[in-house]
Amino acid sequence: MKTTPTSSRMYGFIVLYEMHTEFLLRALAGIDQKDAQKRLDTKANHIAWITGSVVHGRYFLAKSFGIDLPSVTDELFANNKGIIDDATYPSLEDFIKDWKEISPKLQEALTEATDNKLEEKLSIPGMEITLFEMIGFSSYREANCIGQIALWRRLLNYPGMNYM
Repeated sequence: MKTTPTSSRMYGFIVLYEMHTEFLLRALAGIDQKDAQKRLDTKANHIAWITGSVVHGRYFLAKSFGIDLPSVTDELFANNKGIIDDATYPSLEDFIKDWKEISPKLQEALTEATDNKLEEKLSIPGMEITLFEMIGFSSYREANCIGQIALWRRLLNYPGMNYM
C-alpha cells in the first residue's frame, strides 16, 4: 500500500483498490478491439461493456468525494444502464485512458476519507446505503468484473490473465 489511510476501516479496501487498478489493465492486455465486443452467440456482457461498467463505477464513486470528471462512459452507462445489443462501445484504449485518469484521484480521496465521511448516506434511488457500504460493494464488483474479463480471455483464445 502506498499510503496509510486516514480511517483504519479503509485499509483492506485500499489494498484491494491498488490490486484492482493494476489487475484490470492486465486483464485487458493484448485484447483486440474486435474481440472486446464479441458475445459468442450468448446474451453475456462482452469485455467492452464489462470494462466500461467498471470504469463508470469508479467515476460514480468519485462523485461522492466531489470529483466530477467527464468519462467516455457517461452516456452508455448512465443510470446503471445494461448492455445495449446494437451499440458500439468505446475502445478499450479509451476506457483505459479514463481508468488511468480517475484511479489516482479516487485513491487519494479514499485514503483521505474520514470515518464521518464514510458514514454519509448516499442518495441512490431505492437504496439506503452509506459511502462505506458503497465502497465495499464497488470493491466486490470490480473483482467480479475483472474475473469475468479473465474468463473471456480464455473463451476468446487469449492466454490467461497474468497476475504478476
